[in-house]
Amino acid sequence: MPDADTLVFIPAWNEEKNLPAVLDELQARLPQAHVLVVDDGSTDGTAAAAEVHGAEVLSFGENRGLQDGIAAGYAFADEHGYEFVGRVDADGQHPVEELARLLEIVREGQADVAVGSRFATGDGYEAYRYEPSKSRRLGTSVLRRAMGAALGRPFHDATSGMYAANRLAMPALGKPYTSGAPEVESLLRLREEGLHVVEIPVHMRERASGESKLRGGKAVRLVLTVGSTLLVYGLWRRHRRR
Repeated sequence: MPDADTLVFIPAWNEEKNLPAVLDELQARLPQAHVLVVDDGSTDGTAAAAEVHGAEVLSFGENRGLQDGIAAGYAFADEHGYEFVGRVDADGQHPVEELARLLEIVREGQADVAVGSRFATGDGYEAYRYEPSKSRRLGTSVLRRAMGAALGRPFHDATSGMYAANRLAMPALGKPYTSGAPEVESLLRLREEGLHVVEIPVHMRERASGESKLRGGKAVRLVLTVGSTLLVYGLWRRHRRR
């Protein structure tokens, strides 16, 4: 058994420049948690930067994609006996104080999984606090409608990468992903397992580097990917009912 009950993991690919600040923030705000960097075959100094800043490193020999990085993080938490697991991105977009809120919600038993949402509203989190581009606005609108139909309830930020989960959710989240939209696939799996998922409003920062998944042509590709994921999910559910 680990000497901490919480693991926070970070999928990372060529994030040598951004990763140190993320790890330092985790150490300052969640010093009781263990930290794992899943190095997805980086060709820069990502693994070395993680080790220097006190994180454990799980390195792939080649770039395998975000799907494998996410699955590996949850599977590591499950296999090593952690009670709780958190996930943040390596680009500095996710404030650790917000992750701490999500972990507390799960720790208190209010939910099995808490997902940080840029678009949900609540006390201190006003509506329209993020002004998306036209392409992002279109993509987000389509995703909301599709996810609402699949989940049977509204879900505002289906592509969020800020998660907190308990042990019950780890097996479902740690299985290999088969689509290019792993966060969407995660929500569908959690629904099938009957686990309680809550969407919590959070503030997020601008990316330190890189491009949004819902910008320009990427918005179209992601919407198509999500659409195909939901189609396969719908066909699978109908097959199960027979």
